[in-house]
Amino acid sequence: MMNQAYNIGLSQVGKDVVIWPLAKIINAGCIEIGDSVIIDDFVFLMSGPQTRIGSFVHIASFTSITGGGDFVMEDFSGLSGGVRVYTGNEDYNGSCLTNPAVPFPYRLPIRSFVRIKKHAIIGSNAVILPGVTIGEGAVVGANSLVHKDCEPWTVNFGSPAKKIGKRPSEKILELESQLRRELYDGVGRYIPKAERKPLQ
Repeated sequence: MMNQAYNIGLSQVGKDVVIWPLAKIINAGCIEIGDSVIIDDFVFLMSGPQTRIGSFVHIASFTSITGGGDFVMEDFSGLSGGVRVYTGNEDYNGSCLTNPAVPFPYRLPIRSFVRIKKHAIIGSNAVILPGVTIGEGAVVGANSLVHKDCEPWTVNFGSPAKKIGKRPSEKILELESQLRRELYDGVGRYIPKAERKPLQ
């Protein structure tokens, strides 16, 4: 599992990366992955021109990321099981045909992006639509539909998702700082599990 990350032709991959064998990754050459990342079986990831996954990231089973646009997940973020992320969409204004079986120029899909900032958590079976930024530390509840940006350190829920509360940041950022002191060397390089002492 561990070395499979290198064998699939990723653009860049860090240490302690686990990509389970039944994950399906398309356009791997456009994908950068940081350190300590887990991508579960049955994840479907179709990269657009640029996909960047930070460090300490988990993408759970039955999640799909599609649409042909750019996708970014920053450090310490996570996608729970069954999440759907769309980085692009069909043009529904009636000026062209739709669906991937139709060739250019009859089909003109709209490519966009999705950005999931540091410490953001997306709950099970949530749907993230194109052009959305999930702010730092924001939470999206299970089964929510997100069609606009979520503010940093907020709790968002519903269809469409609305802010229903705030999430405290102080302890989370303090723990991140502590982790970085323990798992990175003096020049900021990640220390792989095999080379470090067990955490206390």
